[in-house]
Amino acid sequence: MSAFHFLHPYWLLALPPLLALAVWLARRRGRDGAWQRLLDGELLSLLRLSEAGVGRSPWLLIGLLWTLAVLALAGPTWQRQITPAYRAPAAWIVALELSPSMDATDVPPSRIARARYAIDNLLSASHDARVGLVTFAGDAYTVAPLTSDVATVRNLAQPLTPSLMPEAGDRLAPALEESARLLGAARGRDRQVIVLADGITDPARALIAAQQLRRQGIVVNVVGVGTSGGAPEPDGNGSFVRDGSGQVVLTRLDTDVLQRVAAAGGGRFVPLSALPALISALQEAGSRQFKSGVAAPRAQLPSWLNDGVWLLPALLLLAALLARRGWV
Repeated sequence: MSAFHFLHPYWLLALPPLLALAVWLARRRGRDGAWQRLLDGELLSLLRLSEAGVGRSPWLLIGLLWTLAVLALAGPTWQRQITPAYRAPAAWIVALELSPSMDATDVPPSRIARARYAIDNLLSASHDARVGLVTFAGDAYTVAPLTSDVATVRNLAQPLTPSLMPEAGDRLAPALEESARLLGAARGRDRQVIVLADGITDPARALIAAQQLRRQGIVVNVVGVGTSGGAPEPDGNGSFVRDGSGQVVLTRLDTDVLQRVAAAGGGRFVPLSALPALISALQEAGSRQFKSGVAAPRAQLPSWLNDGVWLLPALLLLAALLARRGWV
């Protein structure tokens, strides 16, 4: 009993005033108050409707009933129970590029359409992991914070196109910084960022951001969307971007810089065709955390048992006695 305590001790503050009230009412029971000073004792006894029940005071029973109720609400406890926690520790942020070049069609039907298919595959493979979605072009925006509601993230990803972005660009660093902010509140050691992009225009800042994430225990993986041969870059007006000489500008997958970002983030670079291999690696990382015993699914969470429930039978019995006809 050295571990005996109350889970909700503030309920005990209700005991003194209500017990004092019960004692005061019990002492007044049977008195006639000011009538004794106004009427003769024999006349007063004749005016009483009934002498039945005189001396049978319910206030002691009410005080006992309330005491038991307050003790039950306070939650007496002296023993623990062990509860396993089954939430997976994995937390994934998908960072999707929405620059105009993602409308290129070197991977049919288009880069952005294939990127959305890739997101759908990632979400299907996430299982119990929490997943978030970030988009970036000239700046980064959170579409969905970390959540276990994969269906909602899937629905939010479907309408994403470059035309939705207020500013064109290929700046990955803000997206990595936003991903780090979202993952900062995630518990567990398996935290991943999966970037889907065809190239970036801020490699220096992106490399620094990837290294910072790696130091925080967050792995940065990159999926290259596009081909080395490239395709004409749409200008958003039904035509293609042209250079100063009037030639159509080709947008190509910048494999080299994306590989360096993945290496700086401690992750892997894979082309779009090798996405299943990356998904397998992500799942294996979560499985290793599970088997190591440090992940949340293997955690054992101790909690105190609320033993106030054992007072309920006595409460019901006393309440039944108090409700008897003619008791009061």
